[in-house]
Amino acid sequence: MKKSQKVTLGLFLSAASVCLSATVMAETKTTEGAAKPAHGEYIDWRLLSVSHREDKKTLRAILANDTAIAAARKDQTKPWPDGSVLAKVVWKESIHPNWSQAIVPGEFASAEAMIKDSKKYAGTGGWGFGHWEGNKLVMHEETKAKECFACHMPMKDNDYVYTFSALK
Repeated sequence: MKKSQKVTLGLFLSAASVCLSATVMAETKTTEGAAKPAHGEYIDWRLLSVSHREDKKTLRAILANDTAIAAARKDQTKPWPDGSVLAKVVWKESIHPNWSQAIVPGEFASAEAMIKDSKKYAGTGGWGFGHWEGNKLVMHEETKAKECFACHMPMKDNDYVYTFSALK
């Protein structure tokens, strides 16, 4: 990895961490009564990686439960072990107000999940797909899960996961 990429990754990881912490610690309401997003159990998970979707203008923190973190640290993710849960927490990108060269997390967009259970989700590569509504994980029904899985097909050789661990 080039030095400039490491610096950029470091800045994004710092910004994502600060934004996630600030979102969690904030009061339920902001100015003008706008509701703050409620977060699910992923809020206490560790950071596995980050991504920037230029096409969607979003920044993502990929968090993982203890099972997934342990597998990533041992480089045992092909396949990921059953019980692994990956959370993709998404913010719209924003420009830092005091540093126009920096892209930082802006408005919270969504939190999605992939749950590894090779028997229960055998029809979708062993992965269940869902999203958090507030602090409740809602699994997608079969049709939507198959749509998600179709998008993950190009990553078959990586157990259908786009994320590459930053822990290596």
